[in-house]
Amino acid sequence: MKVNFKKLVPFAQMPTYGSEYAAGADLYAATEDEIAIAPGETKFIGTGIAVELPLGTVGLVYARSGLACKKGLAPANKVGVIDCDYRGEIKVALHNHGAEAQVVGAGERIAQMVIAPYYTAEYVEVEELSDTVRGEGGFGSTGRI
Repeated sequence: MKVNFKKLVPFAQMPTYGSEYAAGADLYAATEDEIAIAPGETKFIGTGIAVELPLGTVGLVYARSGLACKKGLAPANKVGVIDCDYRGEIKVALHNHGAEAQVVGAGERIAQMVIAPYYTAEYVEVEELSDTVRGEGGFGSTGRI
């Protein structure tokens, strides 16, 4: 699948895959200076790119495991959603979950984007739903305590 992208600033970087079978393409910080993120703080980090996702797909922006584990930095909204009709800059709201300030460097990998198909549902209100074995069992109802 080919995905058109546009650099919005000259120093923006194309998303790249870390290995042949990587599901997520790394997104890079498009900044000329380092950005400090204090403990408990969230900052929007621009990638400097916009994308044209194929119809029927969505870009899902996830944390990079290394950044999350080593620096405590992960997307504040857990998973960002880039709709296929969005043409603005992809930004990542990085939150510092750690106890120390962290720095994001220019060109640093800040998140990863997985492109996936999606369904658009037609919601139909009904009086009753079909029965299942689980029924209305909620959180933890199918596992062991």
